Amino acid sequence: MLDVFLFEGQLVWNIPLMAGLFGIGAIYVALLRSQTELKIHPTQPVLFFLSLFLFYLTIGSPLATLNHLLFSLHMIQMSVLFFVIPPLFLLGIPETNTPVIKELRISPFAALVAFAILLFFYHLQAVLTFLTLNPFIHNSYLFLLLILSFMIWRPIVREQNKQFAFLSGILLLPACSQLILSGLFGSVTNPLLGGMMATLCITPAGLSSLGIFPSAFNTRVDLIIAGVLMMGMHKFALLLTARLKNKVVERDLTENG
Repeated sequence: MLDVFLFEGQLVWNIPLMAGLFGIGAIYVALLRSQTELKIHPTQPVLFFLSLFLFYLTIGSPLATLNHLLFSLHMIQMSVLFFVIPPLFLLGIPETNTPVIKELRISPFAALVAFAILLFFYHLQAVLTFLTLNPFIHNSYLFLLLILSFMIWRPIVREQNKQFAFLSGILLLPACSQLILSGLFGSVTNPLLGGMMATLCITPAGLSSLGIFPSAFNTRVDLIIAGVLMMGMHKFALLLTARLKNKVVERDLTENG
């Protein structure tokens, strides 16, 4: 699911994933029309479909493979996938007091700890190399991170838990710092780039034919930028989520007042 389909060595769009997201969008619209008692903010459908669009752009478009060229691009993809899409998706769903949802809810703190640990190990050289050589395990690993990210963002979006939001930033620091420290003191290769070259049957010299980046890849500066980007995008996502949530709350209070 998390790989772009390839046809004769060329990057193409993931049509099955597009069809699946269209199906989710159709179900969303049908449920909103059937549940007339729900209070729906005008921006909520926009946020919901924006999250689906970003999800497809992140993992279903050619960008999903091209992000392997640089760690910084890869980190933008990871940040959008785990820090931007979940809150937009949750903000797009009207709040409901469904008992089943409450029963299935797992401790957000446990989800946050698990996510932080898995994200830290994900970018260790040995782990990332192993995952790159095993696509099924790699996709399963990323899917688990995605599920955990939704569990983390739920109390931030629904309950506006500022303490939990702050804690999430603290626990994600090791993963960000690891990239920065690797750029400053380590020597790390990019197994994602190697996997992409093998899949597309191109050589490092052939990367210049893509016409996107110069020939220097995976420098220490790239690793530092990747770590800074992850911290910055997480903070941006927290601020954006709080701003969007406040707009919904203020409108509801105005209408009820």
